[in-house]
Amino acid sequence: MTELATRAQAFGLIAEGVAAGLSAPWRLYLAQGCRYLSLSVGDRTEWNAWRTHLGCPELSVRVYDAGGEIRRSSVAEVVLDGCRISVELVEEVSTDDLDRLLVADPTADPTADPTADSTTVEPEER
Repeated sequence: MTELATRAQAFGLIAEGVAAGLSAPWRLYLAQGCRYLSLSVGDRTEWNAWRTHLGCPELSVRVYDAGGEIRRSSVAEVVLDGCRISVELVEEVSTDDLDRLLVADPTADPTADPTADSTTVEPEER
């Protein structure tokens, strides 16, 4: 197969993934002419499984406001046999998720004083 020339070949590609144990995408879009195929999945585990299965080297993440709700769109893309294939995951995120992106060390205690030296012992007040 040199190109995904038919709908059957494009849907066959998805059927192979499902037969290999991947969850079926909850939405599938195939553009006319079989030049673009988009899969929408339900969670990060499914997204990682499909992008690994298809070998998607290009990843992009976009965070946006959708009428008061903050959403993150993760897209992985690859071109196979002349067809651009994208795997998309849209998740609702909270401001706590965004705050974590601003922390240099996510394992650090957010309530700790960043100017305090951990080796210095302060005298107790009485």
